[in-house]
Amino acid sequence: MTEPARSLTLTANLRPAALDARRGVVRLHSEVFTALGLRPGDPVALTGRRATAGIAALAESGASRALLYADDLTLGNLGTRDGGQVTVAPAPTKAARTVTLTGPAEIQAVVSPEMLRLALLGKVVTVGDNVSLMPQDVAPANNVRGLLEAARRSLSNTIGYGFTSALVTVTDAAPESAALVTMDTVVAWQGGQATHEPGTVEAATPAPERAPNLEDLPGLRSQAHDLAELLDLGFHHGEVLAKLGTTVSLGVLITGAAGSGKSALVKAVAADVGADVTVLWAPEIAALTNASADSHLRAAAAEVGNPGVLVIADVEALAPRDAPGPLSTLFRRQVQDLLGRGVAVVCTTSRPEAVDPSLRSPGLLEHEIGVPLPDAAMRREQLTVLTRGMPLTGDVRLDDVAARTPGFVAADLSALIREAGVRAALRHKSGTDSPQVTMADFDGALEVVRPTSMADSSLELAKLTLDDVGDMVEVKEVLTESVLWPLSYPDAFARLGVQPPRGVLLYGPPGCGKTFLVKAIAGTGRANVLSVKGAELLSKWVGESERAVRELFRRAREAAPTLVFLDEVDALAPVRGQASDGGTTDRVVAALLTELDGVESLRNVVVIGATNRPDLVDPAMLRPGRLERLVYVPPPDAGARADILRAAAKDVPFAPDVDLPGLAFELDGFSAADCAALVREAALAAMRESLEASTVTAAHVATALSRVRPSLDPGQVAWLAAYAEKQAAR
Repeated sequence: MTEPARSLTLTANLRPAALDARRGVVRLHSEVFTALGLRPGDPVALTGRRATAGIAALAESGASRALLYADDLTLGNLGTRDGGQVTVAPAPTKAARTVTLTGPAEIQAVVSPEMLRLALLGKVVTVGDNVSLMPQDVAPANNVRGLLEAARRSLSNTIGYGFTSALVTVTDAAPESAALVTMDTVVAWQGGQATHEPGTVEAATPAPERAPNLEDLPGLRSQAHDLAELLDLGFHHGEVLAKLGTTVSLGVLITGAAGSGKSALVKAVAADVGADVTVLWAPEIAALTNASADSHLRAAAAEVGNPGVLVIADVEALAPRDAPGPLSTLFRRQVQDLLGRGVAVVCTTSRPEAVDPSLRSPGLLEHEIGVPLPDAAMRREQLTVLTRGMPLTGDVRLDDVAARTPGFVAADLSALIREAGVRAALRHKSGTDSPQVTMADFDGALEVVRPTSMADSSLELAKLTLDDVGDMVEVKEVLTESVLWPLSYPDAFARLGVQPPRGVLLYGPPGCGKTFLVKAIAGTGRANVLSVKGAELLSKWVGESERAVRELFRRAREAAPTLVFLDEVDALAPVRGQASDGGTTDRVVAALLTELDGVESLRNVVVIGATNRPDLVDPAMLRPGRLERLVYVPPPDAGARADILRAAAKDVPFAPDVDLPGLAFELDGFSAADCAALVREAALAAMRESLEASTVTAAHVATALSRVRPSLDPGQVAWLAAYAEKQAAR
């Protein structure tokens, strides 16, 4: 048998794939794995201008055996550019005993060592490396997948969407190179806190930071009042309860969107009623063995003061709905014991549907408080509180910022203000004048800070409005009334006592601008957009498709005002009883109908479906209260084609001999997409003639006309027009 090579020298190739980005993963050809005696998931030592390490994963089929595929962070740690030489060798799996890191002050202030350890879990680190907070979920062990997901959610809750780009530096580690971070690794901030030693249990201690004031939590006054009344009654008025022959349970479940201020609410109320607060993070406890977790909970319970409140964040990690185990039983017993001692137990979650229902049984978490997603007025109040210590110029309009941040929760707004402050600091760092934050800083921050609830949105929005859509006057008028008014003026509908339209179906020939219209509507209405193609929600696994539908609309409600765009809706909601897929699409249609007009209201959510086969959509989807407005998007006429050509040619240097209006008359049968393709092909024709070309001439347009053919099917166009006439006659 051939002995594996000890090392190989490969050429570095910058890998742009989002799957691996900043996760400490390098991809290698299968023959490299064989030559080095590696298996996927093994650590490898990497040497360029400096030494680092990574986790090896298989490259896709067709990859080169001579290349090492890595992201920009790994290449930076190697001190090597794309195309540089990197030596790869197997690295023995050495669990890190200790890892010390440093990072930006704002990150160290809010990310606990426990959360930091989960962000690094499964990564191999070397002293001097820059590492990201993106969890390593490309090749994780099966027993830590849930922990990595919990880490991602908690980081998003704590520092907003910016956690995906935050970097920290390894200043010390034992061993110093290729050290694998495990749950037994002691992780510490340099000069700061550390996780507890392996095998020991360190009781949680009351949070040392100053508790927020209730005045600092606008929009949560009603929830604060309810919680304060409950805690005050249980802690300070037991004699009244005794005289009445009753007791009060101090078990509370607080639900709300990630980053909406649930833990801050508890701390503020506890301070107001004079109670100590002890905070536990459920994912950290869930990572321990059952015995260690039980000991940890007992030690924490013993440290709770009198009166005291035990806060358990992200409780679904300890009491999951889908797979409750022995740890869930231990946790419920501890909660019951604590409540019996008169200690208040407050659990928080941003995913109430994932919490074991038995946790809400009598004698456990009897009370539930919901933290709502802030509306524009509430965001305005929060911005006022968050910018109290920030010098703002006179042009800063917080009302405008609040209107432009639908779906933002308190943590997102805090990240937005922090980003605006950083931009102002960069502008003033070399100046002597008094630094101030301008509206331009907020505009720049709004370009990069997104609401955490929209992190998975699949539709990238351009800066478009309905004014950018040529012609289509009637279509734009219907969409304004059916989509923009419900999202922009919900109070007007409430004042008149009517329910706004729930949804719209756009139908028309392919390539005629249905998706473009949706982008323009979203840009005009300043709404969040969740986009999904019909087939993306379908799964062969029983129940998964319906779960995907429920998750889509849950996210829509959290991020309201929201526009849900269902492209190719005929694939998602076909006529029931006709598919031969074992009933999957029938169940999906039922789930969609339930979400559209079910018991749980879709407040400030509008659904737009798009299709070129409206006859294939289940008729129940098109009834009032669902996709009740059917809007025909016709193929462009000569005038509309001229507008489309002008918009597509906005940045193209056409020569004076190119007559776009005259060209539009020649393009009968061309869709909007065809017109844009014609402009693009004309520019390519100019480049083929000369890479130094500075203008696109009529001859280049003629060449493009010989290559780009109309894609509209006259038969399909005629059928859709007849269908539209039939709908109008009803």
